[in-house]
Amino acid sequence: MIPINTSADAGAADAARGASAPATAAPPLDTTAEAPIRLRTLGFGAPLRWLARGAADFRRHPSIGLFYGLCFVAMGWGLLKVYENAPAYMLALSAGFLLMGPFLCMGLYDVSMKLERGGRPDFGDSLIAWESHLGQMAIFGFVLLVLEMLWGRAAMVVFAVSFDGMPDLRGSLMALLDPENIGFIVTYLGVGAVFAGLIFAVSVISIPMMLDRQVDAITAGLTSMRLVLTQPGVMIFWGALLTALTVLAMLPGFLGLVLVGPVLGHASWHAYRDAVIDEERDPDGETRD
Repeated sequence: MIPINTSADAGAADAARGASAPATAAPPLDTTAEAPIRLRTLGFGAPLRWLARGAADFRRHPSIGLFYGLCFVAMGWGLLKVYENAPAYMLALSAGFLLMGPFLCMGLYDVSMKLERGGRPDFGDSLIAWESHLGQMAIFGFVLLVLEMLWGRAAMVVFAVSFDGMPDLRGSLMALLDPENIGFIVTYLGVGAVFAGLIFAVSVISIPMMLDRQVDAITAGLTSMRLVLTQPGVMIFWGALLTALTVLAMLPGFLGLVLVGPVLGHASWHAYRDAVIDEERDPDGETRD
């Protein structure tokens, strides 16, 4: 009888099993998509709280705020000259004023960000706050510029089909106030409302978000739109406050923007911080004090 080497057979069997199974258990690959940025549920009192915080930031560093306020005034005077030569663009260029505001406010966002983190704001740093985010800011600015151009073209079309020739500045204002032009008024303001709402939705928290976080322009814009679409009541209230305060500040020769502009800029930073949950600084998602 031929002896059977049981130990060799067992070893061969173990080797075979080892060849068919991994030597170590490798961790599973993380194939889950990145979680979307979390948003906080806001109450209707939040916009008033943002304004109060914005005013407090302005009082703490008024010299920086006054510089940006004077920039707003100069921009308003420049746009007024444009109105005189291109009245059909009046509503769209008014939105352009509001459109350029968030970019000009980057210095104010920088001040509020440093105050919140216990740092010391610096005027020079506020002037170049955009520098480290230039690429994404350029992409975002291009998107808003396209929207602005489409709005201007739509406004021109509405004027062209409503009047024989383009009215001057006085004529365009009278046309908007004349009840006989109700069809033109409804169409013109309706087109303006659509584009203004879209620009507001895309930009309301996008720029402070890009300044504060390493996010791309598309993510920031979509997050901003998600905030407006999921909480329309509060955000419409905030948009109405921004518009009303800006218009009132523009009435006395734009001079009110010296004070109102910086406060709204600081307040917009606090709107972003209240709306977007920072997983490191406020992981529980509770309302900030």
